[in-house]
Amino acid sequence: MIERYSRPVMTAVWEPERRIRRMLEVELAWLEVLAGPKRIPKGELAVLRALMTGGPLAEKIKEVEESTGHDVVAMLKVVSEAVKRKAPRVDQYLHFGLTSSDVLDTALALQLVEAADILLAGWKGLLAALRPLAKRHAGTWMVGRTHGIHAEPLPFGLKLAGWHAEGNRCVARLETAKAAVSTGKLSGAVGSYAHFPPSVEAAVLRRLGLKVETVSTQVVPRDRHAEFLQALALSAGALERWALEVRHLQRTEVLEAEEPFGKGQKGSSAMPHKKNPILSENICGLARLVRAHALAGYENMALWHERDISHSSVERVSLPDATILLDFMLARFTRVVSGLVVYPDNMRRNLEKSNGLVYSQGVLLALIDTGLGRHDAYDIVQRAAMETWRTGVSFQQTLGSDPALRARLSPARLAACFDLKKYGLATPAVMRRAGIN
Repeated sequence: MIERYSRPVMTAVWEPERRIRRMLEVELAWLEVLAGPKRIPKGELAVLRALMTGGPLAEKIKEVEESTGHDVVAMLKVVSEAVKRKAPRVDQYLHFGLTSSDVLDTALALQLVEAADILLAGWKGLLAALRPLAKRHAGTWMVGRTHGIHAEPLPFGLKLAGWHAEGNRCVARLETAKAAVSTGKLSGAVGSYAHFPPSVEAAVLRRLGLKVETVSTQVVPRDRHAEFLQALALSAGALERWALEVRHLQRTEVLEAEEPFGKGQKGSSAMPHKKNPILSENICGLARLVRAHALAGYENMALWHERDISHSSVERVSLPDATILLDFMLARFTRVVSGLVVYPDNMRRNLEKSNGLVYSQGVLLALIDTGLGRHDAYDIVQRAAMETWRTGVSFQQTLGSDPALRARLSPARLAACFDLKKYGLATPAVMRRAGIN
């Protein structure tokens, strides 16, 4: 992923040097379990451990790979050359009984767990920023819109509570996906444990903090990785939905909320007045990329027999890029939420712009309560609503002049239908249900 949409904390997970270290973690854990039966001295294991924490290896391995055409073989040659004098037994039993994917897939699991923890921390920070904003605006009235058209009054805090609830679902999905990819395999070339029993695999994976794949082939089945990418895509989709809302609310003719706009920031090279929702637009664009990587994850599930290598090139792009992008999106939208500028007066002004039409359902229900049939009641309310759309006369006044309505509702009962407060009576309970107390 290009630096523009990356944060160092996540890119570090996927650095070539970090990947080599993760692979050596697997090799070392394997040797530690074999140390007893294969009589590998602790001092020799320390030599390998020191190599893991020493100078860079990636470039040297890359040079060797140019001749071997195989990255794991290249790593083993470099490591062997580095340890064989001081640790001959480590050299002898390095990678003993393993196949490349034992190391690669198990190391990848360690990387994915690390990436998932960073993303979960990002979600935690975003939701922590969202909660006080929702509480602050629990009584800030705006108009709810369906199909882009004014529908009914809505507390802005309730909209934000919906974001919070969706964010919690994203966290739950990501935790489930993290558990799915926290799985390694050390079962050999076709998953048959031909050279070591499953107990050795289990002991090694316990050291690494991973679960054992129930039934593996040469690889960990790729439905796990597809599930992980799907969780990332759903998180990106949630962020896109929220960012799209900010973009709509920031439109000049709406201007109910807007992104933070820093001192010295410029919105246009040509028009000095512009304040564009570029942070939210950016999030909407990046979500498209994360979704595309999820599709690649689905495509990787079907491999030939016990394994082919068609998934490898895809994953070397999709898994780093998707995690880097989502990490960036979480940090960026946390910035939007933390600095969101809200305009309650504009919200109230827009709410009142329809001259009371947003209370139409309350009038409809009041008429039905008098015993009038639903269709007849609907016709009375709709007729008055169309008149208000046409004339701009207040909806309450138009209704009050309708003989059919006056025969059913007193002026006081009609006025009660236009009471804004009743639209917020359930807000505290719903916000508590969304985890905002």
